[in-house]
Amino acid sequence: MSIFLISSLVIFLTLLFSSLILWRINTRKYISSRTVATAYDSWTQDKLLERLWGEHIHLGFYPLNKNIDFREAKVQFVHELVSWSGLDKLPRGSRILDVGCGIGGSSRILANYYGFNVTGITISPAQVKRAKELTPYECKCNFKVMDALDLKFEEGIFDGVWSVEAGAHMNNKTKFADQMLRTLRPGGYLALADWNSRDLQKQPPSMIEKIILKQLLEQWVHPKFISINEFSSILINNKNSSGQVISSNWNSFTNPSWFDSIFEGMRRPNSILSLGPGAIIKSIREIPTILLMDWAFKKGLMEFGVYKCRG
Repeated sequence: MSIFLISSLVIFLTLLFSSLILWRINTRKYISSRTVATAYDSWTQDKLLERLWGEHIHLGFYPLNKNIDFREAKVQFVHELVSWSGLDKLPRGSRILDVGCGIGGSSRILANYYGFNVTGITISPAQVKRAKELTPYECKCNFKVMDALDLKFEEGIFDGVWSVEAGAHMNNKTKFADQMLRTLRPGGYLALADWNSRDLQKQPPSMIEKIILKQLLEQWVHPKFISINEFSSILINNKNSSGQVISSNWNSFTNPSWFDSIFEGMRRPNSILSLGPGAIIKSIREIPTILLMDWAFKKGLMEFGVYKCRG
């Protein structure tokens, strides 16, 4: 083995060991909605997540038996959820609320491709600032800083409500559903995707699974996970819901995202290196959590739930 390869391996192992220490010491526990905002402000301002994941900070949709690029899969996910949920049945010009809009990737597709007028909300001021920077003037999107548990909109003002991977950050899932459905007009469409645990009442976690769930909660500011059936029941029993709720587990379509998110750093090394040495540590620091997520979703401890219902 050459001296170059040996030294490269030593550097990598040193960085990995350092990141594991940081991973255990500097957890991102959920304390309040403020901690969620702070975490996403940090992820947005250091530009690392955007450089690696692009403008879509969510998992991708990988059609079975078809090779697809990591970033293309994220765009594919938006179109698949629009089609599956029936949101594409709405006419152009319909008013859509994007709850947990991130830096506006989905909002811009909903506006540009489907012709919707989109309002995106996030609790992170840095995300709103970046979403506005990335959105052309002619794109029918506007972005606001707002808590999803306290939406400042009138009842029934939106024709559709869209939310992807935001619910896992909500400490009150019932209020989360209530706020979205309250703003959805009668007959409007709700399209939602989220990270769920399996039903832990019916199938209690083992000791190892408890440890893994604890890490998944503490590393990415999640207060708690609930099952697909639990959240479906919350939607069904909401007074503003038609009661006709359909849910599905998309693990088989989204699971490749986890390893792909790690490989993306290898495919685009300059996206990390150009941000300086600190970005290398930060990117490696996330690898243990990503690997735990991959394991949990593949083993069925976690489930990628998608939901659709009418107002």
